[in-house]
Amino acid sequence: MSDTEKKEEFAPQAPPASDGEAEAVKSPASPAGFDKSAFPEGGAKAWLTVSGASACLFVSFGWVNCVGIFQDYYQENQLRDYTPSEIAWIPALQIFFMIFSGLFVGKVIDDYGPALPLAIGTFFHVFGLMMVSISKTYYQILLSQAICSAIGASMVFYPAFTCVTTWFFKKRGAAIGLTVCGSSLGGVIFPIMLIHLIPQIGFGWSMRVCAFLILALLIWANFTVRSRIPPTKRPFRVMAFFQPFRELPFSLLTAAVYFFYWGMFIPITFIVVEARAGGMSEGLSQYLVPILNGASIIGRTVPNALADKVGHFNMMITMSFLTMILILAFWLPATGNAADITFAALFGVASGAGIGLTPVLVAHISPIQDIGVRTGAAYAVASIAALTGSPIGGAIISSSRGSFQNTKVFGGESVRR
Repeated sequence: MSDTEKKEEFAPQAPPASDGEAEAVKSPASPAGFDKSAFPEGGAKAWLTVSGASACLFVSFGWVNCVGIFQDYYQENQLRDYTPSEIAWIPALQIFFMIFSGLFVGKVIDDYGPALPLAIGTFFHVFGLMMVSISKTYYQILLSQAICSAIGASMVFYPAFTCVTTWFFKKRGAAIGLTVCGSSLGGVIFPIMLIHLIPQIGFGWSMRVCAFLILALLIWANFTVRSRIPPTKRPFRVMAFFQPFRELPFSLLTAAVYFFYWGMFIPITFIVVEARAGGMSEGLSQYLVPILNGASIIGRTVPNALADKVGHFNMMITMSFLTMILILAFWLPATGNAADITFAALFGVASGAGIGLTPVLVAHISPIQDIGVRTGAAYAVASIAALTGSPIGGAIISSSRGSFQNTKVFGGESVRR
């Protein structure tokens, strides 16, 4: 049996239907889109959706990938009177609200389509960053960057994944890989922009420049991101968010994603601070985040394309194991600039695959008409890991008198689970 046949054999099936409904499901013209032959696997609308979705990832997850820059900047400047653990709540809450909000955004997408959340998300994301540019205190930054902007980012993040999966089945891994490349590019460009702009025009105007770039990209996304499946409004039921967890495959996948995210954000958040503590210069250490995110372009495209042939779950297991090895066997004993730079690049490749494959795995075990809700439910659980991981890591650093070793162990052991 070929790999393609295996994937089709285990592809998600439609729920039990009546005879009349069964005929509709079999038809390629069915609005539910269950027939795998109905997926275009390309075309102008499909690839325009991928381009717009990539822009969404650029301004959402790509922006969140800058957390290491902000952790270091706030510790050295306006929040220098706060502990690393207290400051870590800003990026932690930012990641949490961006991911957790998907629990509700997914329902909106399934009921109304992507246009509404994209428009609302554009406003909140840009408005939040404009407010960050004039924020002076801890709680002002918390409200504007970690809550307002993050909720807006969530409302552009989820339509990207949900819409792309409706256009592709056999090439879904590759299409999602190209989509999540946007987050890697954002994670390279935004830190470099901030590194060069802040000394020249100040923190406030640097944030405004980033906000204007985000606005331009989201205008493009609002015009290009479309779903192949017409929205179907259904009555709101709280149990709809919990129903997927009654399925063992979905629950096990969600648990695995939880632990992966719990450990993955430790290096992303603390790699700059740890390198500075180890003697790396400020100028060089700030480029660790762009290096990590630049390398993740490989991790979010090549493994996804290979996964279409060798199996998405097989690839996820392999790359998660590699991520754990890099943290415990490389970053833990690493000393010196060369080791830190090498780790940043290798970790970007390994962890990038985990990020890129997660939505593919959720879609692989989900009926297509429920992908929005089920993706949101899985990421809502993962958001708890994102919320607690960095503050726990910061607390471990504080209790270890500034040592990062125990925090590295926590990150590696979490991914290992």
